[in-house]
Amino acid sequence: MKRIVYLIKRILKMDYKNLLATVKAINKKTGISRVKLFFDIIKCGIKYGAGYKDYQLCEFYNLTDAQRATYVTRGINNTIVSLLNDKQYYHILDNKVEFNNTFGEFLNRRWIDMEKADIEEFKSFIDGLDVIISKPTAEACGRGVEKLKVSDFESEEKLFSYLKEIKSGLAEEFVVQHKDISALYPHSVNTYRIVTVLTENEPHIIYAFIRIGNGGRFVDNINAGGMAAPVNIDTGIIEFPAFDKDSIYYETHPYTGCVIKGWQLPCWSESVELVCKAARVIPQVGYVGWDVAVTENGPLLIEGNPFPGHDILQMPPHVPDKIGMLPQFKKYIKNL
Repeated sequence: MKRIVYLIKRILKMDYKNLLATVKAINKKTGISRVKLFFDIIKCGIKYGAGYKDYQLCEFYNLTDAQRATYVTRGINNTIVSLLNDKQYYHILDNKVEFNNTFGEFLNRRWIDMEKADIEEFKSFIDGLDVIISKPTAEACGRGVEKLKVSDFESEEKLFSYLKEIKSGLAEEFVVQHKDISALYPHSVNTYRIVTVLTENEPHIIYAFIRIGNGGRFVDNINAGGMAAPVNIDTGIIEFPAFDKDSIYYETHPYTGCVIKGWQLPCWSESVELVCKAARVIPQVGYVGWDVAVTENGPLLIEGNPFPGHDILQMPPHVPDKIGMLPQFKKYIKNL
């Protein structure tokens, strides 16, 4: 019943203008007739819960029905979220101050709630710090994040006033990342995204990738100009080239020239252990994408996402066997 309701909502809310633009783009790329593509997209939406973006990004037009059935589509991802995540607990992950209070043992850095802090508390916080990060309380995808040098401000009071003026939700000590990650790209903290499902209070790693900054920007998010590369969950080795939001693939990083595929990520087993411990803190949210930074002293938690993306690792050439991620989820989630 839930699936039927979801499909009806999708049909009613579908952006048909963009759907037709997607059909046109795929037709231009492949030569497949627009009529055939249109009805195949509709079929995939009904049969597999795939949106037209799933169809395009995961190249469903190159897959058999048996292969399509192995993919985690938008509809299936929504089902996983509804099965494992209780929305009443989302606020703990979505609100950065609540997150820091709840997961404090995994942060390993100083931070302060700027909505409640007074000047004396703020002075104590920044004592000895050269750089801080300001974050809005509830934004995502790197929006509103600022990297600030303390010495750029005339006084602690001026910096405090500036943070109040921009309505900073919290300020954090700047994370100095591990040299082996900085070598990939030095201007952003390049984080591991490790996705867990918690079933019967046992955490399982489903997939992982590293996000890498680009273009001189200090954030690594793919929606802010960064790129992502799949990571082998057993070894912590980058398995495939990185790609960006425009589906441009990078064998080497354009800024540093580092070869991306085959890069061994430091502190991998420790990072896996950290997110598995964190996954048990709020068992009511059992499907989470954790963002982990790694310093010379080990990994630390940046944030958790209760609605992890589903398509990012199912795009060619990351699936040379054309088998999607659904079998990995089915190992741990009954009746999926």
